[in-house]
Amino acid sequence: MKKVFKSTLFVPLFLYMATMMGCSSTSTSKITHTEWCKERYEAAEVLYKAQKYGRAVEKLEEILSTCAGSGYMEQAQFLLAESHFNLEQWIEARGEYGSFIVNFPGSAFAETAEFRKAVSSFNMDYKVDRDESNTTTAMKDFERYLANHPDSPLRDSVNYYYNLLVDRVAEKEFQTGRLYLRMEKPQAAVIYFKEFLETYPNAKRRNETLFLISDAYTDLDQFETARQYLAVAQSESTDNEDVQKRVKKAEQKIAKAEEAYEKRLKKEAEKKRLQKEEKKLAE
Repeated sequence: MKKVFKSTLFVPLFLYMATMMGCSSTSTSKITHTEWCKERYEAAEVLYKAQKYGRAVEKLEEILSTCAGSGYMEQAQFLLAESHFNLEQWIEARGEYGSFIVNFPGSAFAETAEFRKAVSSFNMDYKVDRDESNTTTAMKDFERYLANHPDSPLRDSVNYYYNLLVDRVAEKEFQTGRLYLRMEKPQAAVIYFKEFLETYPNAKRRNETLFLISDAYTDLDQFETARQYLAVAQSESTDNEDVQKRVKKAEQKIAKAEEAYEKRLKKEAEKKRLQKEEKKLAE
């Protein structure tokens, strides 16, 4: 009786253990590293397409830190850069595009990454009265892009951004010259304004600079030179009525300054004459 009991107890126990082992084997079966990375990348891609860039960044950073050798590093690196770009996180975007270019120079996305790296540099914080290193960095990025891709269909876009960057640098020169003029240091203002006109002949501030340098020369009592710059401003904007009115007003200012200068010269000459006569009388 005891033997029968043991036998009948053993059979269901064996079946239970076998079932549990089977379930355990199924539940703990591991997916491959590549499959795991694929799942993570596809989830990140879904978030990116849904414009949930912040959440996509988290998953993509996880992939980059754990999926080396899986075949998903290139896509993840580029999508991470794109996510930062869409979030307007320009410093991070530039860094990720830079890493992508270094790590995957032969990628089909390398050219796009290099262009967007430069655009990210362009969009980084800029203030005319502060350090212009971000502007210089962006200019170098665009120059490097054109050097590496001389036949790029994006050349017009590059030129557009580059000209805006040139205007930024020119603006600093312009503001410095204007500051000296306000500080009543016309000679220093002239130096900056002349440098501006020579270096940036197509800058948007050119017309304004012609008037200001004319003002500076007027303050220096160099009236003919002041009129020469006014003439240039007038000739370059013949169809602009506002400019023509401003030229006439500036000419009147020069005429008044010249008249005051001549009176001052006569007064000084008369003073010297009187001093000379007093000196003779004293002898």
